[in-house]
Amino acid sequence: MYKTILVAFDGSEYSRAALIESSNLAKRHGGKVIMVHAVYFDEEEFSLAPEQREKRFELGKKVCYQARETISSEFGIEVESLICEGEPPDVITDIAAGKKADLIAMGTYGRKGLKRLVMGSVTSKVIINAPCDVMVVKRPCSEYTGEYESILVLFDGSQFSKKALEHAYELSRKDNAEITVLYVIPRYEEMVGFFRTESIKQNLYQEAQKIMDEAKKIAVSNGVSISTTIQEGQAAEKIIETANALKNDLMIMGSYGWRGINKVIIGSTTERVIMNASCPVLVVK
Repeated sequence: MYKTILVAFDGSEYSRAALIESSNLAKRHGGKVIMVHAVYFDEEEFSLAPEQREKRFELGKKVCYQARETISSEFGIEVESLICEGEPPDVITDIAAGKKADLIAMGTYGRKGLKRLVMGSVTSKVIINAPCDVMVVKRPCSEYTGEYESILVLFDGSQFSKKALEHAYELSRKDNAEITVLYVIPRYEEMVGFFRTESIKQNLYQEAQKIMDEAKKIAVSNGVSISTTIQEGQAAEKIIETANALKNDLMIMGSYGWRGINKVIIGSTTERVIMNASCPVLVVK
């Protein structure tokens, strides 16, 4: 499925979880894994403690070597590692482009005392600028089995959401995972600034049903069985509620979506989903 997976790695628990998740994908579906350790060191810091720069590079080499040995022993796959200096989001996206990676895997938080790798502006920068799909992992590494039994796909009929659905099919064929397709009806008042009538409510639900019917047709054409659900309300809240209720172990979303609204996924919705999701979130570009 993914030929080259790049893992943002700093030795923290969540970056190890991202590495394990990536190694599971590579072992089950084929492909190679590349670890990238970003050493961030600004000029002011260098002038105050120049010796720290070399220490951080040595620490990066050490944690990457240990991780490679562990992955090689447990998964039987070879992992490449790169130690680079620079802002984490720039290093991650630049190397992903140079290595022609088709997936970037990241943990939600970095090591204590160092700049956080993912949450906040770094997450948005990587997702927006990445040349490929991005998976954000939040669970501790001890909870990963390498298999997906239940996948939630966020679908609105857009091209990006159709690609998300296709990715779910590919994973399902290998793991025989159950797929649930979710559409969240946007709040009409927030979209157009008017209170909705009963007629408008019916129209919104009819449109939602058409979107779900489209998802079912795509599923039938791919020989895959899916379940569908329609929710209404604040998108991030409904996404998290549904994932928790279904106990999904993977969520897949397009990088942009929701008809009539520009770039809803990138921004507050993605941030809230990633921060509160209890499973990995795969953002399809």
